[in-house]
Amino acid sequence: VHGRRLRPAPPSVPPKAARGGGAGRARTRPLWTGTVLVTGGTGGVGSHTARWLAGQGAERLLLVSRRGADAPGTDTLRRELTALGAEVAFAACDVADPDALAALVAGIPARHPLSAVVHAAGVLDDGVLDALDPARLAVVLRAKLTAARNLHEATADLDLSAFVVFSSVMGVVGNAGQGNYAAANAAVDALVAARRAAGLPGTSVAWGAWAGPGLLADEVAARLRDFGMPVMEPETAVTAIGRALAEDDALVVVADVDWRRFATSTGLRSAALLDGIPDPAAASPAPAGTAPSAARAD
Repeated sequence: VHGRRLRPAPPSVPPKAARGGGAGRARTRPLWTGTVLVTGGTGGVGSHTARWLAGQGAERLLLVSRRGADAPGTDTLRRELTALGAEVAFAACDVADPDALAALVAGIPARHPLSAVVHAAGVLDDGVLDALDPARLAVVLRAKLTAARNLHEATADLDLSAFVVFSSVMGVVGNAGQGNYAAANAAVDALVAARRAAGLPGTSVAWGAWAGPGLLADEVAARLRDFGMPVMEPETAVTAIGRALAEDDALVVVADVDWRRFATSTGLRSAALLDGIPDPAAASPAPAGTAPSAARAD
């Protein structure tokens, strides 16, 4: 029986060679050339990610959501990203529909071929276990897992520099009332593992809680803070994407969390999951403005 273990990510390590089916092919940090496709690109998480990508020199951003350019705030977002030097396109597409996604990918201009994917979309439909019927499970799985699988299949023959999925710490440790969400995120973690075993790029970033309008309900943020997991500022948190890619992480948890307090508050019973995490009382405080701590799931 194999079980997950969390290990603190070291401050910095050289980029690793590909594992699994990569046949020793070394992965290097993406240069974000061509088109970078971001699902959920007009939402809170996706828009912060787009700003970071533009700041990293992304040439063209294809921001995909259900409403596309009709989503609130897209005019302002376009101006911000253009000012950072990126060409911006919005697309209304249901990524969980394989035909619609295939048409979207086929329509990417040849002068800016698709080079990277960031799957930042997802939905919540929280409820205790006995209230989760198949329909409520399907809604969350469709937005996270079905869309990720479609992205994988639509791009498997392309030479991508990065395939990043946004997962959740809840898929690693679980959370009361989020059985469907935890399952969907654990499943996309497994998809990334399968991609890497096949020699394809793949990184899953399991986020903790992000601050900001539209990202987390106030009552949920307060409950998580009481449990030892305060929200992270998005502008700081999003920088962890670059580090995860530079170090070729398969699954990295990025969260501002007191693990011992969190485990005690939530009744987390798997001591083995956290036995590699150092006692926060013995750790030196991080300088202000630094990125949240990261942990790798083995």
